[in-house]
This record gives sequence, structure tokens and C-alpha cells, in this order.
Amino acid sequence: MSAIMENLTTYLQYPFVQYALIVGVLIALCSSLFGVTLVLKRFSFIGDGLAHVAFGAMAVASVLNFSNNMFFILLVTMLCAILLLHTGQNTKIKGDAAIAMLSVGALAVGYLLMHLFATGPNLAGDVCSTLFGSTSILTLTSGEVKLCVALSIIVVCFFIFFYNKIFAITFDEDFAKATGSRADLYNLFIAVIIAVIIVLAMNLVGSLLISALIIFPALSAMRIFQTFFSVTVCSAVMSVSCSLGGMVLSVVGGTPVGATIVAVQIAAFAAACVVGKVLRR
Repeated sequence: MSAIMENLTTYLQYPFVQYALIVGVLIALCSSLFGVTLVLKRFSFIGDGLAHVAFGAMAVASVLNFSNNMFFILLVTMLCAILLLHTGQNTKIKGDAAIAMLSVGALAVGYLLMHLFATGPNLAGDVCSTLFGSTSILTLTSGEVKLCVALSIIVVCFFIFFYNKIFAITFDEDFAKATGSRADLYNLFIAVIIAVIIVLAMNLVGSLLISALIIFPALSAMRIFQTFFSVTVCSAVMSVSCSLGGMVLSVVGGTPVGATIVAVQIAAFAAACVVGKVLRR
């Protein structure tokens, strides 16, 4: 045990590990806050759709050799989030169908572009790192960390200032519209913020595992608590704790970061189910 703590202390002295922990905590916090709303509105898989869009945008940015591709990926993902919101309201293309079309199409086009215009000798490794977040969280620059901190502050402030509006459109959007609330505008803001969270989370868990950050903490908290506020707080605490625990285990054990975090969240969900059953009895 002492050897593990010694190794962990040694790793924590490196700036790239400190960057990874800071970004991991912020991403976990932001995703958990809006994850409860997405789960309750039965729109959980928007994370998958936008994550695959971000993967496709990243492939395009790599082909075009952009020096800083995060802004390009963020812009494309936000535009697709807005498009997805309006397309999902179309009677000819329902919300789940629009997400499926966008998800599969962006993933296929992104991989095709990476295959046709490969910029490195290890295409399989690059794709694996992007999809599963194996090591990309450990390659963050100070500029990317600062951008993540700034965007995370904006996301948290938006949730706090518009908490009542988010609560209203989560449980009864029609009533919110009847009382004069601009529900469509707030839905648009939420879609854009989810896009921001998706782009930030790509470096942490990869494109294919992003939904875990949104879904698992919310579902785990719902097993224990009943009110929206308590579920949101519990979700945030569990998300941050699982992300920290997963990253520490990954650093110490040398396992993939994204998969380790998701495994810890699965264990937390199982524990929450047990606690929930005990409390109900």
C-alpha cells in the first residue's frame, strides 16, 4: 500500500497528471449537472450523437491540419446540436431517428476521412485513442486546460442562474410555455451546452464512452434520492468522485483512462442500487 501511495505522489508531481485531474473533475461536474435533465427528458442518447459528430469534426480538422482543432470541433458540434434540436421537432424525422442518422453518419465519415488521409503511421492507435480516450487526457496543454476551466465556469453559472427554468422544462415543458417561459430558447441553450460538454469530454473518456458521464451518475443518484435538487447534487458528487477514482486507478495501474472511469461508475451504480433497496425497505 505504501508503494502505491509513493507512486501516486510521484505521478502527481507531473504537470500533465495535474492537468488531467483538473479537467477530469470539471468535465465530470458539468456533465452530471445536465445529465439529470437529459435522462428525465428521455434524451440521453444525444450524447452519443454529438460525440460522433465531434469525432467526425476532429477527423476533418486533422485532414485540414488545423493548428488548434478544439475551436473547430466545438463550432461544428454546437451547430449540429442546434440542427438536431430542430430536426427532432420535425414530424417526419423523430428525435431518436435524427440522433441515429447523425451518429452513424458522422462516425462513418470521420473514420473514412482518417483512413483516406492518414497523417500518421499508427491509424488504429489514433482511432482507438479518440474513441476510447486511452491516453489523450494526459496530453493536454496549458491552453486547453484554461479553455476547459473557462467553459466549465460558464456551464456551471448557467445551470445555477437558470436552475428554476431548467427544472420547469424538465418536468413539464408545456406548462412552462403556458406560463410564458421561453422553453424553446432554454432547450436550445441546453443543447449548445451539451455540445460544449461533449467536446470537453472527448479527451477524458473518448467519443464512444461520453454517454457514461451523462447517464450513470444521474441514474445512480435516482436510485437513492427522489427530488430534483437532491438527485442533481448526488449526481455531481458521484460523478466527480468516480472520475477522480478512475483517473487515480488508471495512473497507478496503467489502464485506459476512459474505460477505467466507466468501470468505476458501473460499480457505483451497482452500489447505489443496493443502497436504494435498503432505504426503501
